[in-house]
Amino acid sequence: MFSLKNVLYFQAGLGVLANMLLFCFYIFIIIGHRPKPTDLISCQLTFVHITMFLTAGYIWLSDLFEILNVENDFKCKATFYISRVMRGLSICITCLLSVVQAVTISPSASLLATFKQKLKKYMIYALLCIWSFNISFSINQIFYVGAYTNVSETSQMNVIKYCSLLPMNYVIRGLILTVTSSRDVFLVGIMLITSTYMVIILLRHQRQCKHLHSISQLRASPEERATQIILLLVVFFVVMYWVDFIITTTSFLLWRYEPVILTVQKFVVNAYPTITPLVQISIDRRIITMLKNLQSKCYHMFLKRCFFSSL
Repeated sequence: MFSLKNVLYFQAGLGVLANMLLFCFYIFIIIGHRPKPTDLISCQLTFVHITMFLTAGYIWLSDLFEILNVENDFKCKATFYISRVMRGLSICITCLLSVVQAVTISPSASLLATFKQKLKKYMIYALLCIWSFNISFSINQIFYVGAYTNVSETSQMNVIKYCSLLPMNYVIRGLILTVTSSRDVFLVGIMLITSTYMVIILLRHQRQCKHLHSISQLRASPEERATQIILLLVVFFVVMYWVDFIITTTSFLLWRYEPVILTVQKFVVNAYPTITPLVQISIDRRIITMLKNLQSKCYHMFLKRCFFSSL
């Protein structure tokens, strides 16, 4: 268990650093340049992922509550509520990112192309609705969590050292599971549909380009690279989601959480927000160019300091 906790700390540290770098990059792009429609969405997604590492893994926020000597019941409800909101935002914003990219690369003759001109306006409304929905969606669930009493009760399901799910009847338990699962399955379904659509568009575009250029001269356009990034992230998200869904549903129905299983679930939950920025940083040429320019500037500043110090 000690080694598993160290793995979680390493994963969280790597994820926070990568997401912070990506978040600063998107802020720089949004403020000082002409951002793409997906840049604003990706910026919010990185912010959500940073917050997830502070809450969903129950690592740093719980340590902060311990230092501040916050009451167990409050920190349990606060941690659980924020983590649920961030988890919902992650799947909703990832779905929106997939939809927006599908609209962006759609051919001019398609039905989706009619939304291109109003994409920015619709996207802002969609983000406002997503945040409002998720903030309100998880409020009722905080009534079913509380401080762990550390007594031998089978009606409590301990999820972390100071927090547990309180007793609830089978109707409420089934209702919560059904509503949450329906939302997630619906969003995952949209992601799979838009991903399939984008794959078809990319394959069709490649076949058309082969008639004009040789294979050795073919290079992916910025739109194609962005689409490939989003496709990769969506596929990885869907895989991690179903692993998390199976663990959560099984534990919820059996009303039992094993410590090792809970630790594995934390690792799975944090896998997507850890891999996402690493993939984007390694593939997005704008980020690579910015890092190279920053490295070059730092190198020249270092040479200047060495030159003046030697005089």
